[in-house]
Amino acid sequence: MSDPSQPQYPGAPAGQPVPPAGAAPGPAYAGQPGVPMAPPPKKSKAGRIILIVIAAVLVLCLGGAAVTFFLVRDTVGEVIEATQTRLVAPDTLAGRELNTDPTFQGLAEEVATGLAADVPESTSSIGAFYGDIEQENLVMIAGVSGVMADPDQELADATEGDATGLGMTNVTDVDAGPKGGSARCGDADLEGIPGGVCVWASRGALVMYVFYFSTGEEAAGSLVEIRDAVEQTS
Repeated sequence: MSDPSQPQYPGAPAGQPVPPAGAAPGPAYAGQPGVPMAPPPKKSKAGRIILIVIAAVLVLCLGGAAVTFFLVRDTVGEVIEATQTRLVAPDTLAGRELNTDPTFQGLAEEVATGLAADVPESTSSIGAFYGDIEQENLVMIAGVSGVMADPDQELADATEGDATGLGMTNVTDVDAGPKGGSARCGDADLEGIPGGVCVWASRGALVMYVFYFSTGEEAAGSLVEIRDAVEQTS
C-alpha cells in the first residue's frame, strides 16, 4: 500500500516516492509528459478467420449437397462422368502456396472430414487454405464430389437467402468454364473482413472458395484456374 506521506511524481507507479533532492532522476514511465505510450500488441486475424470458415462451410452443409445416384436416359453420360469426378488439394492455388500452419491445416482437415460425413455417398471431399493471413491473400476452398441430383438447386441453396451465412451481395452468374455446370460469385462481409465468394456446381461436384480481403469480381477471375486445379476426372 502506498504511503500517503510520501509525495508522488507524475507517471510513477502507485507507491513510488519522489527521489530525494540531488538524486539521479528515476526511470521514465509511459504516460509521463513526453514519454509515448507503448503500442498495443498486434492482434492476430486467425481467430476471426476460423469463425468465418465455420460460417462458410455452412454454405455446403446447409445447401445439402444432395449426392444421389440415379440414371435418367438423357443424363446417363453426365452421371457416368460424375462418378469419375474427384477433388484434390494441389500444392499451389491461384498463385498461393498451401498454408501449412498447424491451426489452419487442422481446420482444413475438419472441413474435409465433416463434408464427407455429411454426404455419405460422396466420392471425395476437400478442405484447404492457401496464402497467408498477414499478407491478406488467404484463400479457403471446400467441396464435395459425387453425383448431384440437381446441380442448379444445389447452387441456389448455396448462394441464396440465409443459407449462405456469409451475407453475400452482388451475386451474379459467371462462366463455370469448359468443365460445364453453373457458377455464381458475390461479395461477402466476413465478420468485418471483405471477401469474394464463388460456388460452382456440376453433376459431379459442389465446391466453394473464399478470397479473403477481396471481392466477388476478383474471386471470379480465378474460377476456371481454381477449378482446373482441384477438380479432376479419373
